This record gives sequence, structure tokens and C-alpha cells, in this order.
Amino acid sequence: MTRSRVLSLSFNQDQGCFTCASESGLRVYNVDPLAQKLYTEAVGSVASAEMLFRTNIIALVGGGKNPRYDEKAVTIWDDHRGEPIIDITFAQPVQAVRIKKDRLIVVLRNQVHVFSFPNSPQKLLSFDTRDNPRGLCEVSPFGSTLVFPGHICGSVQIVNLDNSQPGQTSSPVTINAHKTELACVAVNQSGTLLATASVKGTLIRVFDINKKTLQLELRRGADPAKLYCISFSLDSAYLCASSDKGTVHIFAVKETELNKRSTFKKMGFLGQYVESQWGLANFTVPAECACVCAFGPNQSVIAICVDGTFHKYVFTKDGNCNREAYDVYLDIGDDMD
Repeated sequence: MTRSRVLSLSFNQDQGCFTCASESGLRVYNVDPLAQKLYTEAVGSVASAEMLFRTNIIALVGGGKNPRYDEKAVTIWDDHRGEPIIDITFAQPVQAVRIKKDRLIVVLRNQVHVFSFPNSPQKLLSFDTRDNPRGLCEVSPFGSTLVFPGHICGSVQIVNLDNSQPGQTSSPVTINAHKTELACVAVNQSGTLLATASVKGTLIRVFDINKKTLQLELRRGADPAKLYCISFSLDSAYLCASSDKGTVHIFAVKETELNKRSTFKKMGFLGQYVESQWGLANFTVPAECACVCAFGPNQSVIAICVDGTFHKYVFTKDGNCNREAYDVYLDIGDDMD
């Protein structure tokens, strides 16, 4: 199989599958066991792709060198039919798409639009945002929490989709999470926890969405880094993060006593720095190679990288972390059983 440049990677809502958008088309993989479930060149080169759980519905945004679909449009692809069934065009390029069973969320540079879904999508809500070139936006698969950048540097807007009706002027709640621009945001499955990281990349902050309070401050490292991804486990007990340092960090969110603390904490002369909690465990992937991470079964973490590599590590509560699987997913052929 000819290698093609990977443009983006994304896990589905249950973290059991991932999409690979590339110059040669779209691939969909099962995570455990690793198997390619779809490969199609019919969509042209694809900038990003989002699955709707494990269904045949995939939201695409065209991009790359040979796109079939517009970068200013969201195309809903039905894999059973092998053709698009919905196409929504905008005045500017689409930065990201998020999808729920009853909502389609489209992210532009300065706006977030919420549509009904899947039958005859209608625009329900629109929100203005700070300039958002990364397309930062997340929605809880279960529950009704939608998060995206606020108007103030480092802030996050939180919308309850159940309480926001078309025509209503309900202002989103804003949390001032960082002093510098946001790099990553994540919400847990039920939409009760928010995790954020800034472009500085040293700290990850976890907020209680209902109380609008800071719950945890987790330290990735002392040196600045570009964070690619932060992700909660399905049960919200853990959080993982990947960066250009080539290290995937794993933190405990519920049993926080499992996280490492600085040996200087009791001395106090380092100030707030030592109050942050360090990772429970970590493992390495290729440095400076963008990758996304998520949790697999039985206390495992999966990292998939744009260089085509797949990494699976199993961690224990005492901080041990061992590699269980390594593969090159771009070299795996079709498995349509």
C-alpha cells in the first residue's frame, strides 16, 4: 500500500475507533484489535473526518492536494451508500467538526454553529469566539456540554445545549482557564469535567463544569511544549496528554493521591509550582511527531501518530507502564469482517 501524508487523526466518541484523513482519502480503524475497517479514495484528499460513534456516518472536510469536497463545507458521508448525503457550505474554511446523535457542530475561525441532526439539518445556535485557528471545540458524547474558546485570551465558553433554544439570548458561561492562548480542550463523556491546556504547554487544568471551579492542576513538565491532545478515560478516572516532546503523560483524576508530587512540597520555597501534581505514568512516542491519545480497555492508553505508528501501553496504579502493542497502521490492509 502506498504511503500518503496523514493530515489529521481523530478518535470516535467511545475511543474504540479512529479516523485517518490523508492526501489519498479516508481510512477508519478499529483500535482493539487494530484493524482497518474502511479505506476509500472516493472522497479525495481529506483535511479532517469525524465518526458518529460506530455508525456508517462520517463528517468530512475537504483539504490537501486533491480534494473532492470543499474546505468551506461539511460533507456527511454515508459509508453504507458510498456517497454523501448532506452538504453544508459556509463563507469561510471549516476548522473542525464535532458530531452527536442529535447535533452537528461546525467550527469556523471566529464562530461555532450548532445544527440539528441528522434529518434536514437546521441551524439552531451560533456563537462568536476569539480567533480559533486550531478549531478548538469539544462536545460531550452523553450529556449536553459544548466548550470552545471565549473572547478573552485563555478563556473557555461553556454551553448547555439542552438549555439553549433557537432565538434565545443565553450567554455562555466563561471560565478563565489560562493567561495565554488555549492549545487544547477536552470534556469527559458526561460533560461534567473540562480539561484545558495553553500554548505554554506546562500545565493542564481540570475544572468542575457544574460548579465552575478549578478541581485539579496537573503538570506535564517544566519546559514549554506544544500539546497535541488531552483526553479523559471513559469513566473519567484518568486523563492522558501528548505533546511534541514525544511523551504521553497519564494522570489520575479521581484517585489523585496516585499522582506524583514534588519532593520539595513541604519546604514551600518553590511556591505554587510544587503544588501541581505530576503524572502517574508516561511513555514515549516519536518526538515532534503529532499524535492523538485515548484510553483503551484494561487500563491501556493508545497513541496514534501522523507518521503511521500505533502505540498501546498498559499502566498500573503504582506508575508502571509497559508496551503491549506497536504497529504501523498505514501498512494494515482491509479487514471488513
